[in-house]
Amino acid sequence: MEPAQRPSGPASPESPESPESPEPRDPQGPPEPRDPQAPPERARRSEPVQRWRVTFRRGPDAPALGQREQRDAWDAMLVASGLPLAMGTATVPRPRVIAAAPLPVGMSGERELLDVFLVERLAVADVRRGLTAALPAGHGLVDLHDVWLGEPALPGQLAAAEYRIELAETPDLPAAEEIRNAGRALLAAATIRRTRDKGGRSVEYDLRPLLDAVEVLDAGLGPGRPATLRIRTRFDPERGVGRPDEVLAALADAAAAPIRATSIVRERLILRT
Repeated sequence: MEPAQRPSGPASPESPESPESPEPRDPQGPPEPRDPQAPPERARRSEPVQRWRVTFRRGPDAPALGQREQRDAWDAMLVASGLPLAMGTATVPRPRVIAAAPLPVGMSGERELLDVFLVERLAVADVRRGLTAALPAGHGLVDLHDVWLGEPALPGQLAAAEYRIELAETPDLPAAEEIRNAGRALLAAATIRRTRDKGGRSVEYDLRPLLDAVEVLDAGLGPGRPATLRIRTRFDPERGVGRPDEVLAALADAAAAPIRATSIVRERLILRT
């Protein structure tokens, strides 16, 4: 008996279930489903791996912006820098930036502090180049170094601030020694009762725990006439912050004469050790 003839025609394709021949994927087809355990794409991008402490100056030619506008200007600058920024998780994400203590409107600063978080590790030269090219108007980069990611937030590390106050030359400005004596009296006092405006109402507080030093730097306005003061105020998590204008007003009260400033510059911020 002759063997049975197989039907002629093209060979049938191998079964798609065969492990040797997986079904080809359509390059234009839908992407593979994401692992439900994987973090969302934004969260992966926002996980910081590097934290840079930026020391910068703000000059008298910088726009007089409020704190919200200052933050907006820094956000715009950082986005324009092209640095791989860690972003927040809000509906409209913003760069993860922590300022030590925003400057009051119109005040200059010489060594202000800001922490910026990145999602990629970069060399200091790359970060410096990105920041320098896009700093807000009237600002300059002073220093830059990376710090430990787990370090406490900058505002919680603040201990004090130093200010340089240029005095206005007026006929009734006290002599340098009188201002020194007024400063000594303030530092020797147990309390310095002052009032400040808070939400449209006057609130009494004690300035003394917030005052650390008062120094007359020179007598450049004439024989025995002070030209510049340096004061150091403290940051207290419960009592608040000592403000230089309030110290100047307290000095004027102690000297029983008007003392006015032509400019106030925050020279530096001091962190707790």
